Amino acid sequence: MADERAATGDGAGGRTSPPAARVVAVLDFLSAHDTERFGLSELARRVGLSKPTCLGIATTLVESGYLLRDDRDKTYRLGPALIPVGRAARRSLRADPAGGDVLTGLWEAFGHPVSLSGVVGDRVTVLDVAVDPRQPPMVKVGDGYPFTPPVGLMYVLWDRTGRLERWMSHDTGRDDGDRLARVIEACRADGYLVELLTPAGQQLHRLMAGVPGDIPAELRAVLGEVVAGIGDRVHLRDEAAPSGEGRNVSVISAPVYDADGAQAMVASLYVSDVLDEAGIAARASALVAAADRITVRIGGRNPGR
Repeated sequence: MADERAATGDGAGGRTSPPAARVVAVLDFLSAHDTERFGLSELARRVGLSKPTCLGIATTLVESGYLLRDDRDKTYRLGPALIPVGRAARRSLRADPAGGDVLTGLWEAFGHPVSLSGVVGDRVTVLDVAVDPRQPPMVKVGDGYPFTPPVGLMYVLWDRTGRLERWMSHDTGRDDGDRLARVIEACRADGYLVELLTPAGQQLHRLMAGVPGDIPAELRAVLGEVVAGIGDRVHLRDEAAPSGEGRNVSVISAPVYDADGAQAMVASLYVSDVLDEAGIAARASALVAAADRITVRIGGRNPGR
């Protein structure tokens, strides 16, 4: 019995399977090197498996279509059976499998990374991205953090099914109610949110990076102080800078809706640059149009139209 426990594991998340973990390791490695091919010896070495074990896994995955084996040079790469799996995962996460071209269009137009993200379970999760393949990505598919007040306003900001009110009811530490009400009203009217690049915002992202589960109480207290400065971090149209003066914009976000007219996801343009009012307006308009296209593609409807 002790040997069985050692073989299967019994961590906090339940029993685990090392054989399954080895299969996942092979797929993860090849996914991270999707433009390359690997012979058996190199694949085994890079993944940290014995050659016989790796051969058994690779042979099974080839037979199922999850890997392809080139008979000429005996190398392995990802196979076509993974395509419907990926599409099914995106549908399950409410991400449009055809939305990538919409995000890519935004990236090509402005040169800023673009993402589509949503609340999956109790976490904010990045579902799709369009980035410069030549640069280290600032946001990746699968990135996420806990969806717990005081963070995550943009994921309920445009929702009219009561989620915003429930989110706010859990945020007892906020003392900027009047300002928040203005932000909600303006962003709902405009259809987008502009966040400025501030020291508080940068601190927020550093604090949230890598938080695996719920937010610890001590971290929540610090976050409450950081997020409380919403007046400094959100830029509204009626607060335009003097002519010619720019704003240091961090991110512009717009909602995607589901078939019930509830907010399903958020499309975000990671600007990280100084923009004048015309530059902000051009990007916001294009982002809203892109979010509307994704809404239509997933069979959703914008409740405000």
